[in-house]
Amino acid sequence: MRRWPAIEPLSRVARRLERVRTSLPRSSPLAQRVDPAGVLAFLDELETRPDIEMHSLMLVRHGHVVAEGWWSPYASERPHRLYSLSKSFTSTAAGFAAAEGLLSLDDTVVSHFPELDGDISDVGSRSMRIRHIAAMASGHENETLGRALELDPQEPVRGFLLIPPDRPPGTVFAYNQPCTYTLASIVQRKAGMPLTRYLRPRLFDPLGIGQVGWQTLAGREQGYSGLYARTEDIAKLGELYLRRGRWNDNQLLSERWVAEATSKQIDNSNQLQPDWRQGYGFQFWMARHGYRGDGAFGQFCVILPDQDAVIVTTAATLDMQAVLDAMWWHLLPAFDRSPAGSDRQVQLASRLADLELPPYRAKPEPAQWQPWLAEPFTVPAATGDPQTQPKLTSIAVQRTGGGLQVTLNENENALSFAVGAAGWSVSTPTDQSGKGIPVAAAGGWPDPNVLRVEVIFLETPHRMDILCSLNDHCASAAWRLPPLGGTDLRDLRSPV
Repeated sequence: MRRWPAIEPLSRVARRLERVRTSLPRSSPLAQRVDPAGVLAFLDELETRPDIEMHSLMLVRHGHVVAEGWWSPYASERPHRLYSLSKSFTSTAAGFAAAEGLLSLDDTVVSHFPELDGDISDVGSRSMRIRHIAAMASGHENETLGRALELDPQEPVRGFLLIPPDRPPGTVFAYNQPCTYTLASIVQRKAGMPLTRYLRPRLFDPLGIGQVGWQTLAGREQGYSGLYARTEDIAKLGELYLRRGRWNDNQLLSERWVAEATSKQIDNSNQLQPDWRQGYGFQFWMARHGYRGDGAFGQFCVILPDQDAVIVTTAATLDMQAVLDAMWWHLLPAFDRSPAGSDRQVQLASRLADLELPPYRAKPEPAQWQPWLAEPFTVPAATGDPQTQPKLTSIAVQRTGGGLQVTLNENENALSFAVGAAGWSVSTPTDQSGKGIPVAAAGGWPDPNVLRVEVIFLETPHRMDILCSLNDHCASAAWRLPPLGGTDLRDLRSPV
């Protein structure tokens, strides 16, 4: 098996960990030649878009964080569900595995699953190589996750390989979750451990990344989605790639892997949006400027080698292209541009410190409490796609010493939390399994017979809107943007 160029032994890296920063160094925009006016204009543009809800922003230039902010109630210390930005961490794990001789890009996929050899007869499936699945070039023309799980929910890799590719592997791009799941499965199988444990001494500890969590599928960490990490953790991954795999004095990740993973491996010019048709690497998108990892609803790690910069966002939006357009229009010109005046730097610092998602406000109490406390409000069975609906059966209202408390009831679970009347009430209540689910809630009575509550699940991009009515003693609950891959309460938190 061909090995990648050697990187520094883990034992030597471990001995140097006491010299590794746990946080990236901070600096001012002007000190790193970034015009604060460009960052302010970027914020202004996004705030004109009611369909773009920003959660965090971090801008790194010349290795220094020069602008950072979290839209309260989101906060710097909280992990955030990254969705498909998880794929770039899976690529990194594959890079380490290649360097250690656990896999080769030219290995056939089926060779890593010998127990499936007798089941997989299609020539295309048998010829599929690791480089193909790493580049979303399995030969399938469409997403296959649903079909793969139908064919074999216990071993999705088998289900995936049982679906004959539409074209020869390596000839067509299709964004296809089982490609990444299979790549992640190979790494976990060869390493004999989950991705998070494998990456801990190789990536997380050297970069000073603390606790992370990764959702599982069929007993394995998903790889294609489900990673929970902080905004700065994402920025550190971007910095590692920007430095071509080097971190301080250590070559952690093979420079060759970085070069291949972040260069065009397959053409995807048939995609609709301009920044999604610039080519695809190994779990990285090429872009009109630089390259990036990205995840649904606006989770971005944009790496700009020409500007020596990394831009990270977490957000909740369906118009991800608009976020990138705003970066290209406002942030790119800010690099190495002479500012009009230093007062903009003070203005930017103040603006970033005061970012907030406006909480819902109405009357803090009803005219009479008793009708609201009598019994839970029934949530009628949802119409439409059940996979996109909250799975609530009822919503209970309580009055406590601190004010309003709401309980969301599912068939086999419940979650109670305080609701702020004059702003967000942030808490980490436990569900019936004893697991904490961080939330922020605000609400009140816009009408004597109607209670409205907004709930943000703080480790995800997702917000739930709730209405309880005395008129029929029913309640409704709806997502602003439905979570992908599960809407149970227990799914709305980091798994660790």
